[in-house]
Amino acid sequence: MKKRLFLALSVLVLSLLYCVQSTPPASATYYLIRHAEKVIDAGQDPLLRPEGQARAQRWAEVFSSLPLHAIYSTDYRRTLATAAPTARAQGLEIKHYTPGKVDRAAFLTETRGQNVLVVGHSNTIPGFVNTLIGADVYEEIAHNNNGNLYVVTVSGGKALHHLLHID
Repeated sequence: MKKRLFLALSVLVLSLLYCVQSTPPASATYYLIRHAEKVIDAGQDPLLRPEGQARAQRWAEVFSSLPLHAIYSTDYRRTLATAAPTARAQGLEIKHYTPGKVDRAAFLTETRGQNVLVVGHSNTIPGFVNTLIGADVYEEIAHNNNGNLYVVTVSGGKALHHLLHID
């Protein structure tokens, strides 16, 4: 029951965000998430725990009603495994990016007019969001929080941003 409610609310929120956008076609919407639950004390490149694998599947279900044009992930097993179910479901290849080395202008140009998913880490996703919006608003995500969904729409040089929490 909890899972169905989660899925229904998630799809509703994302569908509303997608459908009610009154921005021109050149606008881009970015969905940024932290990787799902990882194996603890398993080195620098751990895999996902079973609950993390389940969360990665739920993210794919959340994004199933939203056509994505690109998916970006850091080159770590936990982020790639989080992005993989969504990439498979949408028929997309995962593009790699390096946190802290994203050129805002180039990224916005490359993704203009697209819906883009970005998967990263507790200490990189808030910075990526801040880069997209051009302001220092978001702080590092707590290590036990794998449910933040940052939604950023950039249009005409202006950015609208929202933070949702999806369990």
